[in-house]
Order: sequence, then structure tokens, then C-alpha cells
Amino acid sequence: MNIQGKIVTLRAIHEKDLIVLNKWSNDPKLWSMLGGWHFPYSLQSTKKWFNEIDNNDINNQIFAITAENDEIIGTANLIDIDWKNRNAFHGMMIGSKKNHGKPYAQDSVIALMKYAFEELGLNRLDGDMIEYNKLSIFFYTKICGWRIEGVKKGWFYRKNAFHDKIIIGITKNMYEEFINDISYWD
Repeated sequence: MNIQGKIVTLRAIHEKDLIVLNKWSNDPKLWSMLGGWHFPYSLQSTKKWFNEIDNNDINNQIFAITAENDEIIGTANLIDIDWKNRNAFHGMMIGSKKNHGKPYAQDSVIALMKYAFEELGLNRLDGDMIEYNKLSIFFYTKICGWRIEGVKKGWFYRKNAFHDKIIIGITKNMYEEFINDISYWD
């Protein structure tokens, strides 16, 4: 089942997406804003990653964000889904620079929140970002209704320095209040 926003669709990653995903995985500027380890990726290693994706894994889901013509413009995920406590970790990347600053990111996050809270019955989503990624912090907290919940000092090591991890989150109640305030689905 695809997840439909107003202008984006979240779908499974397809083999046809691998060239673009490989290009993004080797973009130092893009990855300097994201967590995790970063190594040069060959197309072969990207294909290996793709082949290991289990779309039936109910605890981890990775989505391609697509817009017009089913072109991939980014990725989003719900991972480490905890069904007992009804929470998950969410991350997102708009990899295509030509789509930065457009409404695709907000539509993706809102569609994913709607799916997580209204379809899966989750109660909470968590996320984090590196402190100097001010745009993402602003985006989630001011544009998508999430809240800063804490800081882990010196968590990320980038550019020969340690940087704080900003912890963000949103609950189903916060989401419902946010959606009602902006009348997004009207």
C-alpha cells in the first residue's frame, strides 16, 4: 500500500531508484547534515542494501518519496517500531537539491504522521538531528508540530569537532492538535 499525501506518494523503494540513491549516498554536503556513518558507496553496495530491504518487516519501513512522474525525490522511514509501547523513530531526507524549499518535505512528514497515528495506531514518533542542521530543526518544530525534547551533548563527530544531538518528538495528541490548527486535509 502506498501512502498518499497531497502532492507526494510514499512507496517502496524500487530498483529503478538505485542510481539516484547511490548518487545521494555519495554527496558529502547532504550527509554532513544527517546522522550515522558515511563511507563511499558503490552502485554494487547500494544494490546489496536494496536487496536486503524486507518490505514485510513490521518493525522497520523505508519509503521512497515521489512526486510527479513517480520520480524519487527523497526517502523517509519508520524504524524501530515498538508495538507494545506504540512508538517509532522517524527520519527523512529530501535528496534532490532542486526540490529543497518546496512543499514536498512537509507533505511527506504529514502523510507519514497520518499513517503512523491513524493507520498503525502509534502514539509517538521520535527523531533527532545534528545541532548545526538549523533548517531541519526549524522545519520539524515550526512547520510540522514536533517539539525539542532534549539534547545529547557531543554526540556527533563531524568536521574534526563534536556536535550535539537535538532530540525531537511528537505524540498523537500533539499531531491531532497540529493538524486541526492548520486544516491540512481540508
